[in-house]
Amino acid sequence: MPTPAARPQPLRGRVFRGSDVVRRGLLTPKQLRSSAWRRLRQDVYVDAALEVDHRLLISAVGLVLPEGAGFTGRSAAVLWGVPEVAGPLDPVEVLLPGGQRWHPGPGVRLHRFSGAVPFVRVGRWWCTARVATAVGLIRQGPEDDAVVLLDRLLSGGMVRLSDVRDAVADLSRARGSAQARRVAALAAEFADSPQETRLRLVLVRAGFPAPVPQFRVFDAEGFVARVDLAYPELRIGIEYDGLWHAEHRAFVHDRRRLNRLVAAGWLVLHVTVEDLRRPERLLARLRALRASRLAEITAR
Repeated sequence: MPTPAARPQPLRGRVFRGSDVVRRGLLTPKQLRSSAWRRLRQDVYVDAALEVDHRLLISAVGLVLPEGAGFTGRSAAVLWGVPEVAGPLDPVEVLLPGGQRWHPGPGVRLHRFSGAVPFVRVGRWWCTARVATAVGLIRQGPEDDAVVLLDRLLSGGMVRLSDVRDAVADLSRARGSAQARRVAALAAEFADSPQETRLRLVLVRAGFPAPVPQFRVFDAEGFVARVDLAYPELRIGIEYDGLWHAEHRAFVHDRRRLNRLVAAGWLVLHVTVEDLRRPERLLARLRALRASRLAEITAR
């Protein structure tokens, strides 16, 4: 017969050690194996009604974390309030004191350190500090991906760009320190999406001035629109993926928004994913728009 799905109130919505709840008499070993609970790790279970995300996996690892260890990398960023930087398939990143042995099993990536690491307590768990987490993340991986990630940490409110730039300026020569400085120089605080960041990098690396992300346009009637990227002095806006919405109300709103931007004297350049893959035509169009606007300004 199927095991009865006992669900004691103290365990609902919780992650817990199986041996602990059996010892306390909340569940029997047989009830622990019922469909009411999901096994996440050895001796670690969760209410099966909960969605398994990276934050939940952090809690599961946290219950078996060795003394002196803490979370780092993308896992620390999740604890600092930027959940979308890591998903349920990403390993939980743990910083372990040098010389200490621990075999966590699958789903955990270990980083070792010597000396003292100033862990900070966030809720129940210890992790690397905000700026230290950001700097550690941007020292590794492809440079453009690191810029995208730092933009996300900035827009998520985890760190301030000035603090990250101060921190990377003080880095000693070591692996990834030069990349961290380049990434911090390319990052922007108000980027709205990874593709917007990648578009900005295409423009900057082609020799254009860095555009202003998420620029708010106003006219005599008030707020008009927020433009993905802008050259305000030229009234040129650049919008990623300019496909009109199919739903009628959204379509009408997009048309009115574009009409008001044009009436306010703005030129809007729409960019799609194909433009990012082969940006030569996009860059030529933007050069022509900038040259035309600069000629208008000079002729005034």
